[in-house]
Amino acid sequence: MVEPVRDLLQRLGLAAVGAVSLTAERIDELATLLSERGGMRRDEARQLLEDAATRWRGDATRVSERAGETLHDAFTKLGLVTREELDELELRVAQVEHRLRLLESQGSPAD
Repeated sequence: MVEPVRDLLQRLGLAAVGAVSLTAERIDELATLLSERGGMRRDEARQLLEDAATRWRGDATRVSERAGETLHDAFTKLGLVTREELDELELRVAQVEHRLRLLESQGSPAD
């Protein structure tokens, strides 16, 4: 169980680094370099790089979603709760306490 999670997180990290580091400015620089050295037109090289960056960003999103699902499943199997579940439970307890105070105050004689 730990090994697939580790692999998933590594892929997520690498995809995120690739997607983030390939900014528009860097794409322009690489497109110029490819057009000079690779015999491609600059606009073709730029389009190729933009397509690759879009795919990487999509991969990073999908890997992130899968990692979240995998971690949630692992936490559930371990009996751990999420912050959202804990917050919801705290709210429910506060509501029950409030209702109990209201009931207790209705039952006591007025001052």
